Amino acid sequence: MTSDRLFVYGTLMRGFDHPMARLLAGHAEFLGEATCRGRLVLVKHYPGLLLSDAPSDLVHGELFHMHLPDELLRELDMYEACGEGFPEPTEYLRKLIDVTLPDGTAGKAWTYVYNWPVADLPRIESGRFLDH
Repeated sequence: MTSDRLFVYGTLMRGFDHPMARLLAGHAEFLGEATCRGRLVLVKHYPGLLLSDAPSDLVHGELFHMHLPDELLRELDMYEACGEGFPEPTEYLRKLIDVTLPDGTAGKAWTYVYNWPVADLPRIESGRFLDH
């Protein structure tokens, strides 16, 4: 299964003055705010998403429709240093997850899940990177 949608929860969100956020904004349509089941940790100046099955664990982010998903995801994989050619374990893994829009509509979207140890990383309790 694949998707032409991308869920972002950190520095790729709208409003961040970051080259990759600008790339995403220029090659994808903002669909709206969305959530996924998970927890956020503060890695350095950026967050990491840990997937969770607990209904109380929600991460808030934004959902985009990518115009050319294969090309954009290739660029984002390079930025996130994951996929072929990067030494394992990579810091992030790109995964297809379930996301929910505010109206309750659910569907699949790609996102980047944190893949390194998190024992000493602080949790962003609100699930919103912008709140930390």
